[in-house]
Amino acid sequence: MDILNEPPPNPAGGDTLIVDASDPSAFERPSAALKHAKPEDQIFIRPGVYEDKIVIVDRPVLLIGAGRDVVQIFSRRGGPLYLQSVPSGRIMGITFRYVGSDQNSAMNILDSTCTISACRATEGILSGIVVYGPNCRATLIDNEVCRNRESGIFVFAGARPYVAQNRCFANHHFGLAARDPGTHPDFKRNVCTNNMLSGILLFHHAGALMLDNICRDNQHWGFATTPECQTTPARDQLATANTLEPNPRGAIMVTPEPLAEIGR
Repeated sequence: MDILNEPPPNPAGGDTLIVDASDPSAFERPSAALKHAKPEDQIFIRPGVYEDKIVIVDRPVLLIGAGRDVVQIFSRRGGPLYLQSVPSGRIMGITFRYVGSDQNSAMNILDSTCTISACRATEGILSGIVVYGPNCRATLIDNEVCRNRESGIFVFAGARPYVAQNRCFANHHFGLAARDPGTHPDFKRNVCTNNMLSGILLFHHAGALMLDNICRDNQHWGFATTPECQTTPARDQLATANTLEPNPRGAIMVTPEPLAEIGR
């Protein structure tokens, strides 16, 4: 991924606040810059490792890192990123890493409609990114979601995000997962590989659009689902619309107990 040496133009027309722990003229942490930022301001994070917890509620966000390979935000107490009712904006170019021992994810996105792109979510004790709430229409594009203790991206509680071109690998459960009535993500062109269960899971009445995803080299199937879940295209067309092989147990599995092997 390209590294940004300078902040991009602010699309909202406000100021750009700089975060750089080594520069006394800049903000030491992203959360400190957020406290001073007006709704139209942009925050640019220079390369570095920052111990921080970012909480954004009921306001737009423009949080731009120099690149996910050079900007890391980690937290020991709770997930490093929590969004609630964020109406617009973008977060990009940052690695979010959870290094605590409690049940937390690297990114929590509740009822928000902003875009998260070119980021990394890793080492969550739960899933790397949890996307939830009936008003959640977030867009997740070109993120790397890896080495989380549960799934990569988990969508539930009625969320309907757009999830495209993400790479979900080496997660302990699934690459992508969706649950609950009313939950209906668009899964497009994602790559789910080397996850310890299947590439994609739908269960408990979830639905999804599934097009051009690649689910290969996972430990179970390419796609697992409970019988009542509905997909577009229909289940018998998914293997044509997506790449669901090779996986040791095959392309598609329909089962009422997709989590039986992990005791759930």
